[in-house]
Amino acid sequence: MAPHPGIDTDHIQEKARKDLLDLLEGVRGKKNLVIEKSLAGPIGIFVKFSTLQDHGVDKVFFLENDNVDASQKNVIFLARGENANQPMAVAEQIKRLQKQSSIEHEFSVVWVPRRTLVCNKILEEAGVLGDVGVEELPLHFIPLEQDVLSLCLDDSFKDLYLRKDPTSIFLAAQALMPIQQAHGLFPRIIGKGDNAHRLMELLFRMRSEAAADESTTSRFGLMPSASIESLIIIDREIDFATVLLTQLTYQGLIDEMFGIQDNQAEIDSSIVGSAPGPQQSARSPAAPAQQGLKRKIQLDSSDKLFEQLRDTNGAIVDGLLNKVARRLQSDMESRHAAKTTSEIRDFVNKLPGYQTEQQSLKTHIGLTEEIMKNTQGDIFRRTLEVQQNLYDGSDPSYQHDTIEELISRDIPLTSILRLLCLESCISGGLRAKDLDNFKRQILHAYGYQHLLTLDALEKIGLLSSRASANVLFNPIGMGGGAAEATKTNYNYLRRVLKLVVDEINEQNPNDIAYVYSGYAPLSVRLVQSVIQKQHLLTITKGVSAASNGVSSAAPGWQGFDDALRNIKGETFHKVQKGDEQAVKARHMLAGTGGKVKTVVVMFLGGITFTEIAALRFLAKMEEGRRKILICTTDILSGDRMVEAAIERRDFGRG
Repeated sequence: MAPHPGIDTDHIQEKARKDLLDLLEGVRGKKNLVIEKSLAGPIGIFVKFSTLQDHGVDKVFFLENDNVDASQKNVIFLARGENANQPMAVAEQIKRLQKQSSIEHEFSVVWVPRRTLVCNKILEEAGVLGDVGVEELPLHFIPLEQDVLSLCLDDSFKDLYLRKDPTSIFLAAQALMPIQQAHGLFPRIIGKGDNAHRLMELLFRMRSEAAADESTTSRFGLMPSASIESLIIIDREIDFATVLLTQLTYQGLIDEMFGIQDNQAEIDSSIVGSAPGPQQSARSPAAPAQQGLKRKIQLDSSDKLFEQLRDTNGAIVDGLLNKVARRLQSDMESRHAAKTTSEIRDFVNKLPGYQTEQQSLKTHIGLTEEIMKNTQGDIFRRTLEVQQNLYDGSDPSYQHDTIEELISRDIPLTSILRLLCLESCISGGLRAKDLDNFKRQILHAYGYQHLLTLDALEKIGLLSSRASANVLFNPIGMGGGAAEATKTNYNYLRRVLKLVVDEINEQNPNDIAYVYSGYAPLSVRLVQSVIQKQHLLTITKGVSAASNGVSSAAPGWQGFDDALRNIKGETFHKVQKGDEQAVKARHMLAGTGGKVKTVVVMFLGGITFTEIAALRFLAKMEEGRRKILICTTDILSGDRMVEAAIERRDFGRG
């Protein structure tokens, strides 16, 4: 297959849609679909429930609800096969239907993204393996946007850092390999972090296995890609602090306050108004519209107003909405100036667009008013003040009185844990005495089950005692001969990578730090150190790359070695070379034209909407030179990060 000129996310989405519908078509007649809850949202992104109905689906049930009925002879189960819980639930429901139903059902099980030995073993032990047809749906990356691909693995952070389960690394490698097969090898694989290194090794191993397999050799890219510049892999573990901060972009604030899942947010209808029509909820195949106070709103580029607002700092959204409202009012009043028949017809043709924009404007004004109500509240301001003082490098002990006051005011536990974990990450741990004091207060205020929560946070590496830290963080950092750091030294990196920018123009930003109103995400600074080397050296050292002895075209991490030694985990930069004769032949045919190339940035363990906004800002700066494609295991936020550790059981009640 000839390499595509660029990575087409629409093609990825269309392939996923076709694969699913082909599987449904393979089961003749009407059928009931039983789907795992965590798959319903991602599948709803690329196929509507009405489309499923067109392909014979009668009813949709959630696997977790255990309520599939016997209304159809054909029953299809759609579930992930990586965890034992889902195969066990499938086996139990098949046995229940076989026992209770008078119909002789035909069962099909579709494992996403692959069939595993665990699936087979559980179905075999349950005695149902011979009664079912088993298929695979190789659903890997799902396009959330044109520039964002996600594996939609809700538990990837918990699996990687608490359970130490590397499955999501393997699934990430499986998802990246088809990109290499379609476009050629990643010419360079650059990364930071231990899990990132494991992913790189897996990619090389899978390449070797594919090269040895005669059936794949012909379609596997033997040459480095002509359309991809590099793959940059960022391990979430190297920069926990960025996730713990409150997101301050418009989309980030919506995620903080309401939660965004699979490009949708569930908002009280008193805030955004009622749904404009019955088609509003047609997208989700497994979640019919809820009657009542809540309304699901779509938050993606299909809403043109949201596309304009999402990556801006939340502080300026109100002013932008006012401009849109005035422009829309002017457009609507233009009907009075229409005198001729053709002018009236033109206005009537534009009217549906105006009405859609008016509805969108009403929704976002409601959201903005609610966000402003929250951000102007005392708790939000106090929390944000503690965060800013911590990343500014102030003495963390000065923030303890505020945190204790917030505990006494019974604010959500996630907010308290985010502040304590942020201090631990930035300062290399809390003093043992302070940590014990906060643990005691949390147990008294929120319940003794959170002994397990605190233990889980320590296992992840989010919370630790400074006495147990290998390095007491200081602004001097580790020298040139030092080994890799065991923790990320934010105090040193704050200076050498200019993580804190004092003067930020939120209206017309000139630095990625605008997304946190003065703090530049470390994860994105690292991407910047690869693709905008000269610019970053200029703002961090005040000199050009050339005068610093580093070429602006220098590959990989060159020029930032000292900074990388103060960041946790392995550092690597690997070059992939293909067949030498094939490379020469392509150069002769294609010449050396300056084609815009794509940089693929893979976040293992999750990425925040604010980091996505910062990467889009870089892409805008690089427009005409390169594109950035963002890949991730999942979308993450500070609340979701600490919730991975929170113990939900209440042991105080029988």
